[in-house]
Amino acid sequence: MSRRAWILFVAMSLIWGIPYLLISQAVAEVSPAVVVFARTAIGAVVLLPFALRGMRTVWQHRWPVLVFALLEMVGAWFLLSDAERFITSSLAGLLIAFAPVLALVVARLIGLEKRIGTLRIVGLVVAIGGVAALGGGGMEASGPWPVIEMMLVAVCYAVAPQVAATRLRGVPTLPLTAACLSVTALISAPFAALSWPAETPSGLAIGSLVLLGLVCTAIAFLLFFRLIADAGPARATAIAYVNPVVALALGVSLHGDPLTPLIVVGAVLVLAGVFMATRSSLHETEPGPRASARAESAQSPT
Repeated sequence: MSRRAWILFVAMSLIWGIPYLLISQAVAEVSPAVVVFARTAIGAVVLLPFALRGMRTVWQHRWPVLVFALLEMVGAWFLLSDAERFITSSLAGLLIAFAPVLALVVARLIGLEKRIGTLRIVGLVVAIGGVAALGGGGMEASGPWPVIEMMLVAVCYAVAPQVAATRLRGVPTLPLTAACLSVTALISAPFAALSWPAETPSGLAIGSLVLLGLVCTAIAFLLFFRLIADAGPARATAIAYVNPVVALALGVSLHGDPLTPLIVVGAVLVLAGVFMATRSSLHETEPGPRASARAESAQSPT
């Protein structure tokens, strides 16, 4: 990956490690549906005034925008919220860790990845092993349905970036993000209304929702679309491995959670696997659509 892609990747890994902490604070007082509505509505309200000029382009791509929002936000977040009531966080993290593998398979099938190097495959396997070590056991679920839901979440996270890379290329990032957040907020609004809290949430819960909406949703998706364009959808989804490492680090530093040797080993395996899975090989094609466009431009006689 390019230097800018690495910077975006690191930033996204850090930003999307924070929601675990913020959501745990918010769901203690509000329902998951309210969390989904709040994080997307806050982001949409902040971004829309700056995104109006590009909405004509977004409207021309309205169906891919809708598909992306349904996969990456609506479907994945609602399935995740429901499954986590009946499944341990360790097993949830392990199942989501299959998203980068599925993304690589999809990218290969649709031609975004011309050749997959052995190092990338080894890196993905090592990273999955690291996620399993981070869980430290406790891979339990009350029935098969939560497991199916988590696998569907992994599929959503694997397919959505492919939609962005193939159908939303060239759409300005700011209006695209604002539109996706608006669509998700509108769809989740009725569910949030049905489970709206009877009492006003505490300042801690409200502050968590605001940070979740501004940083972990609005800013995060602005960076995520650029990461997909620069690094390609398959490499971009590898942040799913690093997020649990950041979440555990925050838990250790802020909540005083125990730091076990197994967690340390898991973190090392995740970081090593991600490095192997995302670095460019001389035998592989350029990963991102922008890189491909640059190559075509360089070969053009004009």
